[in-house]
Amino acid sequence: MPTRSLLLALLALLLLPAAAAADEARPGVVIQRSAHGTPHIEGKTLFDAGYGNGYTMAEDHLCVLADVYVTVRGERARFFGPAGSYVTRGNGVTSNNLNSDFFFQRIIDENVIEKLLELKPPQGPLPDFDDIVRGYVGGYNAYLRAIGGPAGVKDPACKGQEWVRPITRIDAYRRFYQLALLASQGVAIDGVGAAAPPPGVDLPAARSEDRRAMGAADAVVAALKPGEVDERLGGLGSNAYGLGSEATRSGRGIVLGNPHFPWEGSERFFQTQLRVPGKLNVSGASLLGVPGVLIGFTENLAWSHTVSTARRFTIFEHRLVPGAPTSYIVDGQVRKMRASQVTVMVKGADGSLAPRSRTLYSIGDRPVLTSILGLPVFPWTPERVFVIGDANATNFRLLNHFFETDKAQSVKQLDAIEREYQGIPWVNTIAADSTGQAYYADIGSMPGLTSEKITRCSTVIGVALDLAQRVQVLDGSNPGCDWDTGPGAVAPGQLGPDQQPSLFRRDYVLNANDSYWLTQPRQPLEGFSRVIGDEQTTRGLRTRMGITLAEERLADTDGEPGGPKFDVENLSRIEFNNRGKAAELWREPLVAYCRANPTVPSSIGPVDATAACDVLAAWSGRDDLDAPGAVLFRRFATRALGAIPSPYTVAFDNADPVNTPRGLATENPQVQLALGDAIRDLAGAGIPVDAGLRGYQFEKRGSEEVPIHGGPGGTGVFNVITAPFNAKRGFPDVVHGSSYVQVVETGGGCPKAKTILTYSQSTDPTSPYFADQTKLYSEKKWIDQPFCRKDIEADPALKTTLLGSRDVPALSRVRVKRTARSRLVTFVLKRPARVSLSTERGGKIVRRVSRKRLRSGTNRLRIVVGSKTTTLRLSAKPFGERRLTLKRRTAGSRPR
Repeated sequence: MPTRSLLLALLALLLLPAAAAADEARPGVVIQRSAHGTPHIEGKTLFDAGYGNGYTMAEDHLCVLADVYVTVRGERARFFGPAGSYVTRGNGVTSNNLNSDFFFQRIIDENVIEKLLELKPPQGPLPDFDDIVRGYVGGYNAYLRAIGGPAGVKDPACKGQEWVRPITRIDAYRRFYQLALLASQGVAIDGVGAAAPPPGVDLPAARSEDRRAMGAADAVVAALKPGEVDERLGGLGSNAYGLGSEATRSGRGIVLGNPHFPWEGSERFFQTQLRVPGKLNVSGASLLGVPGVLIGFTENLAWSHTVSTARRFTIFEHRLVPGAPTSYIVDGQVRKMRASQVTVMVKGADGSLAPRSRTLYSIGDRPVLTSILGLPVFPWTPERVFVIGDANATNFRLLNHFFETDKAQSVKQLDAIEREYQGIPWVNTIAADSTGQAYYADIGSMPGLTSEKITRCSTVIGVALDLAQRVQVLDGSNPGCDWDTGPGAVAPGQLGPDQQPSLFRRDYVLNANDSYWLTQPRQPLEGFSRVIGDEQTTRGLRTRMGITLAEERLADTDGEPGGPKFDVENLSRIEFNNRGKAAELWREPLVAYCRANPTVPSSIGPVDATAACDVLAAWSGRDDLDAPGAVLFRRFATRALGAIPSPYTVAFDNADPVNTPRGLATENPQVQLALGDAIRDLAGAGIPVDAGLRGYQFEKRGSEEVPIHGGPGGTGVFNVITAPFNAKRGFPDVVHGSSYVQVVETGGGCPKAKTILTYSQSTDPTSPYFADQTKLYSEKKWIDQPFCRKDIEADPALKTTLLGSRDVPALSRVRVKRTARSRLVTFVLKRPARVSLSTERGGKIVRRVSRKRLRSGTNRLRIVVGSKTTTLRLSAKPFGERRLTLKRRTAGSRPR
C-alpha cells in the first residue's frame, strides 16, 4: 500500500471512536435475529431503533454500503480511478466514475442536502425521523468500530480497504437523495456530469453544426423501439395485490408485495422489524442505506409498492444566443446560464492524488444535460441546449411519507399521508387493512403538466420522444410551457393530489407496472395527465396474468382447494405457480402450427421441429424447474413478441382489455422464424429440447449453483425472474426479479405473514445468511415471519444481541455442560442482571431457576432436566424480558 494510502487508513482507524462517540446508543438496544437472519430490533427510543437498524445493516452489507457512500461523497475517481464505471442496478444506468464525482460534488458544493434539512416539515424531515437517522449512523459506525475497522471486515470485497470509513448524518441523507433521483436525474449522471458547451462559431457554421447534431439525435430516437427507455431503465418492476373483504376468506385485508428489484448491488432489500413501545412497530424491508421499512406491515395495515409509469422529469429545450453557447433566450430576453466550477480528487496511475476541475452549467436549478440512459439525444449545439427539470430535486417529503406510513394502521390513514406529503418519488402504492379495505394510489412528486400542455409545448424531438417513449421535451424558451402548480399541491410546479389517481375497493386492486388505468378492471381510472401514464391502451401480459389469477380465484376455477377467495396459504402458492400469459395464449396454436409443419424455417435454414412440437404439446405452460419445454418456449416467446407485424391474430379491443390482443399469427414469417431459431438456440447451447429450468437457470452462491424458478415478465410470468440468455449455459445469472416477497393478512392481534428474501439477507459470502433463503426460494418455500414478541421468542433459532454503550452483547460465552439429570450453564454477563434459567417442552415452561441479581463476569446456574425436555432458555433482564434460546447439545458444546 502506498505511504499516503497507509496514512489515510491509519487516520480512518483513529477516527473511528471519535466518529461514533456522539452517536452512542443508550443501553437498551435489543437485536433478536430469527431464522434466516431477520433482525427484530427493539429500543426505548427511535434513536435506539435506528441504531440497531444501522448496526445490523452494516453487519450484513458493509461493503455494498461503503461503496455507496464513496459514490455520494463524490470520491469514486479518488479511490477507483477516473476511467472506471459502476452500474446503478436500480435504474440500469452505467456511469463513469469521474462524471459521477462531478455530478455529486456539485450537490455537495451547493449544500443541497443541508438546505433541505433546514426546511420545516412537510418539506424537511420530521424530527422523529431525524432521530432514527442519527441512530442509524451511530449503529453503522459502532459496527465498524466493533470489528476493528476495515482490517476486521470479513467480506473480501472490501476487507482492508481505505474507503471503508465511518459515515456522517449528511452522508446518510446523501444516500436518500441519490435514491430520490433514481428515476429522474439519476438516469442522466453521465449526461449532466460530462456536459460541456460547444465552441462559439459564426451563424452559418452554428446552423450547420446544429443540423448535423440534431440529425444524429433524431436518428437515435427513430431507432428506439417503442418503450425502449423503460426497458433501459433496467426493466425493473413489481407486482402487488391489495385484497379487500370481498376477496378474502377472513374478511380482513391481505397484501401480496413482490418488487422485481436487482439481485446484486445497492438497490437490494434488507429485511427487518423495528419496535419502540408506544411509538413504532413495523416489519418489512427497505433499500440498503435507508433505515425503517419501505414495503411491509404494521398490526392492521400492509402495503407494497410497484414502479410507476409516471415521468418524474421533464426535458426543456432552450434557444441559445448565436455565438454565445452559455447565453439563452426566454420570452425574448437574453440570460446567462449559471456556471459552477466543480473540483474533485483523482487517483493517478501511480496512486497519487491530484485535483481535477470541470465547469457545469444550469438554467435556474435545472442542470444542462446531453444524454439520458446513455442515449445521446440532447446535444448541446451552438443554437440549442437541453436541461432536466426534476420533480424530486427538492423532495425530502418522501422521508416523512415512509416514516408516517411505518406507523399507520389503516388505508384511510395511508391515503391522508399520501396527500399530506406527496412524497413518493417513483412508485405506486397498493395496500389493505384489517377492516377489509383495499387501496391503490399513484400520488407523489410529479411535474405539473396537463396532457394539453404537453401537446401544445412539445418541441420537434419532443413529439417523437413523447409518442414512442413518453419522455416529454418542452419549449423552455416559452415561460408558458413551464410546470404549473396544481390545486392542493404540496410543492410548487407539481400536480395536486386530486390530479393523481387513487382508488378504494372491497374486492381487489392490482398493479404490475402498467399505468393506473386497469388497477381494477370493473372500475378503470381515466382522465389523468399522460405524464402519469396511458389509458385505453394494451396492457402488458403480466398485468393480464395478474387479473386472470385474481378472477379465477374469486370464481374458484383455478383448481385451488377449499372454495373461492384468498387466504395466505393459497395466495403464496399462486404467487409461485409460475404461470405465464404468453404460454396460455400461444402454446396450443403453436403446437397446431408445428404439427402441420414438422420442418420450420430458421435464420440459417430449415429445422426439424418434430421433437420440439412433442415437448411443447406436453409442457405444463409453467416456468418451473422441472417443467420440460420451459426453456424452449421462453426462447420462442422472447423472439415472437418482437415480431413485426404483430404476432397476434386478434388486435387490442378497448372493450375487452384483459383478453386482447390474443391468438398467434403463425402465418407471420417472423413468428415462424422465432420457433426455428429457438430450437437452434438450444442445440447451439447443448441444452436438450425438453429441458426444464433446473440446471439452466440458476444463481451462483459461492461455488454452488442454486436452481431458480420463475420467468420473464415480458412473457407474462407473474413470478418474474430476469436472467439473460447465455449461449453456453442457458440463464446462469439472475439480474433482477422477485426480491422481498410478502403475503400478509392484517389484524387478528398478530398479522399472519409469509415472506421470502429471494437472494438472502446478506451480501457477505462469509455470513450464514448469504444463501439460505435463496435455497428456500428454489424449493418454493416461505418463512412464517413472526411479528408479535411471543412468536419471535418461540423461534428455536433465535439469536439475541444486546447493544449498549460499547456495543457488545450483554450475555455472551454461553456453554452447557451435560450430566445425567441436569445441565450446568456457564455464561458471562457484561453488567449485573436478573437472570433465570428454564426448561421447556412444547413451548411450555417445566422448571425454572431464578437469581434476582448476578454480578458481571462469569456466572453458573444448574437446572434439573427431564427426559423429554427439548429446550433450555436463559433469560437476562438488564432491559426487560430478553431471552437467548439454547438447543440441547452435547457436553461442553457451544449453542448457536
